[in-house]
Amino acid sequence: MEISKLFVQARSATVQIADGGLYHTKAVYQLFLNGQAAGTADTAVTSLYDLQPETEYVLSVRLGAEEVGQCAFRTARESYTLNVRQFGAVGDGVHDDTAAIQAAILHCPADGRVLIPAGRYHVLPLMLKSHVRIELRRGATLLLETDRSKFPILPGMILSTDETDDLNLGSWEGNPLDMYAAFINGMYVEDVVLYGEGVLDGQGEKGDWWQNCKVRRGAWRPRMLFLNHCKNVTVQGVTFQNSPSWNLQPYFSKDLRFLNIRVNAPANSPNTDGFDPESCDGILLAGAHFSLGDDCIALKSGKLYMGQRYKTPCQHIEISHCLMENGHGGMTCGSEMAGGIAHVRLHDCLMRNTDRGLRVKTRRGRGQQGVIDDIVFENVRMEHVGTPYVVNCMYFCDPDGKSEYVQSREKQPVDERTPRIGTVAFRHVTATDVTCAGYFLGLPERPIEAVVMEDVHISCDKEATPMQPAMAQGVPYLARKGLTAINVAKIVLKDVTITGQDGAKLECDGVGEVEK
Repeated sequence: MEISKLFVQARSATVQIADGGLYHTKAVYQLFLNGQAAGTADTAVTSLYDLQPETEYVLSVRLGAEEVGQCAFRTARESYTLNVRQFGAVGDGVHDDTAAIQAAILHCPADGRVLIPAGRYHVLPLMLKSHVRIELRRGATLLLETDRSKFPILPGMILSTDETDDLNLGSWEGNPLDMYAAFINGMYVEDVVLYGEGVLDGQGEKGDWWQNCKVRRGAWRPRMLFLNHCKNVTVQGVTFQNSPSWNLQPYFSKDLRFLNIRVNAPANSPNTDGFDPESCDGILLAGAHFSLGDDCIALKSGKLYMGQRYKTPCQHIEISHCLMENGHGGMTCGSEMAGGIAHVRLHDCLMRNTDRGLRVKTRRGRGQQGVIDDIVFENVRMEHVGTPYVVNCMYFCDPDGKSEYVQSREKQPVDERTPRIGTVAFRHVTATDVTCAGYFLGLPERPIEAVVMEDVHISCDKEATPMQPAMAQGVPYLARKGLTAINVAKIVLKDVTITGQDGAKLECDGVGEVEK
């Protein structure tokens, strides 16, 4: 059995155990480091902590008395450890520990560690610094202030002094708008690690963040983590919970890793998306567990202005061995994607109890830069997911989302406003107890180019409650429905089975070619 290294730094490492499991491994394994017991592993992506810098390790993975795999690695150098308690942090959950923790971060030398030991630390937004590692030890919880009047505001756009350029600090749903600073903020930082077994608690339920959530008050709601034009950042092991809005938003950033994280929020919490990279290049998300109130994962690239001005797609994204449950969508591309989304691979993932599973959404107006292409979903299992496969080119978001232009079933002119969906592939995917098998809705003037389904197996829930499989006007509420394909140039169905549906396995309208 292969044990591969995903990430190694001075005090921690993340490995992948390839035994065929999705989020969980197929067995519970014993771990040994240099011959010493180091706990157990029941997830395919597993992290190790409390390592020593500049040390050679051999990880042995055992099932019972048998060694089933091993890997060797050497930890990195560490210059200094700065304990936030030495800077005056109290950790009683009442005292404001912002200044102490921020001072430790700002004074940490390159390749140093800021250590946050066990305790409850009440804080305002914190700012990252390049070449620093921040460790939240097991038992450490950072509690975000709930009074919005104490938060700094990140302006959406500031014009340069010579009026030739602009500085975009804040963002809200794909637009450059003022936002309250996030719990953790990075602006043009690089070589940063935020790691450990601690918790970041946004306390969204204790403030007024979730009240009148569609109304801007002072500025738009803060994120848990906002990385703006950052590179080479790793987040490992940390639990994020009760966010005021979106949880993790990498923004115009590159070369990022998110490993073994957990993102939790109540099912009724508004806009608590789990992971929303926007106009990013090169991301690995592995071993994450999402349970929240909106899309678990949503790839974006600007609603209109940002996508069309900066033309920066969200691309080269790999998502593996994740568990998504209790959200609106398991994995979504769009709909704010005027800069395009490409070269995305999600594999070896498990989804449970989400409204929709693998979802692509756009609409007229996203523009000719808004191309979604080379999207591959493979080796996925979905359980009790409403509609597991959705590609929707008439998503009815925004004030004009239900306008005649966006929702018309008649051909519109193909111009600079018209988005394009290339190839979306689903391979080796099983979905059980679903409401509707799938819904593919393209534009009559620019059909979806190709939907590929290979080794796909779907069973419908006999007691399913009707739902709208795609969020567009004119789409009826359905239950126990097979696949619907409207305005698709080519659909490939190889080894596709559907059971428990009423009616045909596939209903087509405006489909150019069906390959079986």
